[in-house]
Amino acid sequence: MEPKTLVVHPEKCNNCKDCETACIDSRSTLTSPGLSCIRIMREKLKSEESEDDFFFPVACKQCENPPCLAVCPKEAIYKDEEIDRVLIDRQKCVGCGMCVQACPFGAMKIDKKRGKSYKCDLCAGDPECVKVCEPKALEYLDFEMLKYPNMYNAARKIAWLGRT
Repeated sequence: MEPKTLVVHPEKCNNCKDCETACIDSRSTLTSPGLSCIRIMREKLKSEESEDDFFFPVACKQCENPPCLAVCPKEAIYKDEEIDRVLIDRQKCVGCGMCVQACPFGAMKIDKKRGKSYKCDLCAGDPECVKVCEPKALEYLDFEMLKYPNMYNAARKIAWLGRT
């Protein structure tokens, strides 16, 4: 199985929140929009000419060396190497919040009603948020595909610099 990752294009996000709704609808354990595994962060960008909103979808990055896993005192967080995802064993989780504090992306959350941690698990490899994202601010791509835009952009810059 080729490893895949959730790719975010914040410049395309229009804050429709369809991704959050799809996340909630696809999970029987979540009941409130505030408990979505993906969250749209909003920031006001001010310049001399205007004030614009900047939206950034935040979800688990499925880290190679997850800080949340390292700090979990009950070993409830583990990396499933077969499907290349960081998962939570909710039976072991005691809701201490150490993982929330350790996550550098703000992707780990606590369901206070149930007293358990939760995060994006990429919907078993078929993320619902990606399916509903009309502006294509979210993509689920093979790691190999991530190299191509960077190579293309680098080649364009080199070609432009070579002009006389």
